[in-house]
Amino acid sequence: MRYQCRVTDFIHQQALTHLSAVETRLSAVLARPKIVALGLMMANPASGPFSWLAVCQPSLAGGLSDLALIAPMWMAMTLAMMLPTAGPMILTYAEIADTAAQKRETVVSPLILTAGYVAVWLGFALFATLLQWSLARAGLVVGGSVGRLLGGTIFVVAGLYQFSTLKQACLTLCQRPFPFFFSNWTTERSGVLRLGLRQGLYCLGCCWAMMLAMLAFGVMNVVWMAALGVLMTIEKMTTDARFSKAVGVAFVALGCGMIVVSVG
Repeated sequence: MRYQCRVTDFIHQQALTHLSAVETRLSAVLARPKIVALGLMMANPASGPFSWLAVCQPSLAGGLSDLALIAPMWMAMTLAMMLPTAGPMILTYAEIADTAAQKRETVVSPLILTAGYVAVWLGFALFATLLQWSLARAGLVVGGSVGRLLGGTIFVVAGLYQFSTLKQACLTLCQRPFPFFFSNWTTERSGVLRLGLRQGLYCLGCCWAMMLAMLAFGVMNVVWMAALGVLMTIEKMTTDARFSKAVGVAFVALGCGMIVVSVG
């Protein structure tokens, strides 16, 4: 299936003329993932002039007050990294909805689909917040990141997960959203919200291990945010598993290197 070419052509050549102005702007913005990522990072409540130092290299003691810092960091980082990767999926739905609207059929806004997708990743962000906070309380977080031994272990696990059946099944569903929408199409708002939730869960099953790898280098480390974001975007836009497995090999090698250094 030449899905990627079709979506690319749609983004650059076909205008959504039968959706509302807000929905059309949403689709246009999602076609520019760099803008989405930058905007979400700047909107982070922890991005004020006195808190960027804490964001880049926080010193967490595991106190309850630390949750107020960690939670917005994870939420902003998660959305900045994952929402752009959902662009092709949301654009695919918007294209189908626009075609239906052109035929005067009832459609539900892509904003509802996006809300379901975002809800899943905000839930993950809360889980990651509690995980990092728990590690900080256990003394395993130093300078905003875990030690090399634990960090290396996380990378090895993330690398091995790239080869798992669950990973590949979720990745396939992320790469090819058109058949999913075609077979599950609904004109109910609650139904479209559930479609967004399901797509979010597929994306979570595909990318959760890579996201947790941020613990190894510090949450809101901009370099690793960009690198992992690019990897996940490319992974979703390829049509086979070779790139995904190559990333897995690289992660395992990096993790093993970190472990060797930590015990050396």
